Amino acid sequence: MSERERRYSRQERFAPLGTEGQRKLGESHVLVIGAGALGTSIAETLARAGIGRLTIADRDYVEWSNLQRQQLFSEEDAKLRLPKAIAAERRLRAINSAIRIDGHVMDVKIEELETLAGGVDLIMDGTDNFDTRLLINDISQKYNIPWIYGGCVGSYGITFTILPGQTPCLNCMLGTVPLGGDTCDTAGIIPQAVQIVTAHQTTEAIKLLSGHPEALRDKLLTFDLWRNESMSMGVKHAKKEECLSCGSHPTYPYLSASNLEKTDVLCGRDTVQIRPGKKQSLDLKETAERLSKLEEGTVESNPFLVSFTAGQHRLVIFADGRALVHGTKDITEARTIYHRYFG
Repeated sequence: MSERERRYSRQERFAPLGTEGQRKLGESHVLVIGAGALGTSIAETLARAGIGRLTIADRDYVEWSNLQRQQLFSEEDAKLRLPKAIAAERRLRAINSAIRIDGHVMDVKIEELETLAGGVDLIMDGTDNFDTRLLINDISQKYNIPWIYGGCVGSYGITFTILPGQTPCLNCMLGTVPLGGDTCDTAGIIPQAVQIVTAHQTTEAIKLLSGHPEALRDKLLTFDLWRNESMSMGVKHAKKEECLSCGSHPTYPYLSASNLEKTDVLCGRDTVQIRPGKKQSLDLKETAERLSKLEEGTVESNPFLVSFTAGQHRLVIFADGRALVHGTKDITEARTIYHRYFG
């Protein structure tokens, strides 16, 4: 037996998987959206497991604060501000040269996701915002592609495997895009929370891709490592016949431009305006209190808005979720700043 043949020997000795399951993994194509903490952990695990093709898409670059939990990146990547998708692709090629890995530096919206999803067997959620997750959800339903949702902040994590036609979709469970919750930049995160979420995500992925859907967990899993709490919740009742994403008459609303987050560069002001796809009702007092706990910026507020200044950028948020990002004309940079603090 050659060195390459021995690569997966320990995995193949696991009876439920075996050589046939490993063969199926080698024929699978997985799309990973996001190359941050979740995405890099997912991608590395699947690359080591022998998934035949990995496609990774991310809009951001490596920063020093990423190194605490985003396991594919090095200090050199941070020094060079290397795009995460490129840094991840390079590292994964060094880990497993026998599989195909494609990194794409892009802000994933409708057109990009429509293109990336072609020929994909599974979509893995490594994103940092619900706008993108709801796009993934509608693409999943439209093209009958399973996807595995995951999220974490602080010591808390959550994951659920979504199978079109069988399980509730994300739109069924959430109804609308949440805004104003904690993010890693506002509440911090411990890497162990990332690892637990991705362990569950990638185990579900291997079950599904190796031909064992009967072994899938059919419940939504949440946990808080610091509080020593975990819960597995049945959500079959959440599936809605009238859901516009997965119901009997789907219209895939988040693939419509009217429900997309909208951005505009304001003429002559070095400012980008961001409007969520649906109006929010933001608690400005709570928002100001949450941002004031951060050491990296200053907060000012009045009954109508909250202003948060960090470095050369100033973020002004209104009660309906609309925001002005001052100090840039770059829409991608503005969206990154917005989602950093508002998920």
